[in-house]
Amino acid sequence: MRLEVFGVEGLPEIKAGDDLAGLIAEASDLADGDVVVVTQKIVSKAEDAMVAVDPDDPMSHKPVVEQESVRVLRRRGDLVISETKHGFVCANAGVDRSNVAADAAALLPDDPDRSARRIRDGIRARSGVEVGVIVSDTFGRPWRRGVADVAIGTAGVRPILDLRGTPDASGRELQVTEVAIVDELAAAAELVMGKTNNVPVAVIRGADPNWLGAGSIQADLVRPPAEDLFR
Repeated sequence: MRLEVFGVEGLPEIKAGDDLAGLIAEASDLADGDVVVVTQKIVSKAEDAMVAVDPDDPMSHKPVVEQESVRVLRRRGDLVISETKHGFVCANAGVDRSNVAADAAALLPDDPDRSARRIRDGIRARSGVEVGVIVSDTFGRPWRRGVADVAIGTAGVRPILDLRGTPDASGRELQVTEVAIVDELAAAAELVMGKTNNVPVAVIRGADPNWLGAGSIQADLVRPPAEDLFR
């Protein structure tokens, strides 16, 4: 199996109301079965999920964090770990001031799965190709330093590759293995997008057809509270 991951360069600065699907289709030569990974930041910009903040006060977005949180799990200094309405547990409820104007902060999209579907359907209408779309964002991980990109929205890519009941390489039946395939694809895409390269879209070519299909991040990937040992 071979995967190719390449960034989509040449996209303009995204603003409210921009047609992301059209811009991506125009800037890239897409093929059936490709997976298009789009950063949350440009989705939020296009959907005008932005709020004004004081450019001279690095903490002026903190009231917005409180508003975007349905539950605060931990506080330490300026850091807030909270749960969003989507069910995501992340720093500052996903409110982000990087790669936006100094007087603005980006919120998470209202419904990232819906955002992914709109981009997928728009690409299909413009280019006639059937692709999967992942909306990605950067999250920390409990008990590990550093950040990695994960999927917060998906269309046409299964959130979970369920291997339970299948044999491993030694023939033993797997009992609990569920692979978060959308997160792995989002992390792979981030390697070519980077945080400072101004490349907010990547294409993954060669995805296993078994990875493609219907699903929802909120319904299929977010762990229900009843199954959570730490909340």
